[in-house]
Amino acid sequence: MIYITQLIYLKEGQQNIFHQFEDVAMPIIQKYNGKLLLRVRPENTSVIEANVESPYEIHLVEFETENDFKNFMQDEERKQFIHLKNQSIKKVTLIKGIKI
Repeated sequence: MIYITQLIYLKEGQQNIFHQFEDVAMPIIQKYNGKLLLRVRPENTSVIEANVESPYEIHLVEFETENDFKNFMQDEERKQFIHLKNQSIKKVTLIKGIKI
């Protein structure tokens, strides 16, 4: 298993566009042996300490293999809606890991 954590930062006022992209992308994860483990929208009051900007959302996803993750990223249906992602997301910090 590999684990993908994403810190997602949105462009101002683009939440609805981002949600449109997520409505398409999230179900596709399962096609590639993936599972959304956690999706969090942190509130400022829940942050104890920060040396980075707080993200709009945090996603934790697991895939059985690195190849499954790569195939998800190249999915043709997902690519058809990538313009929504590009329009709404300012930046993403992606962290790959394994369970130990």
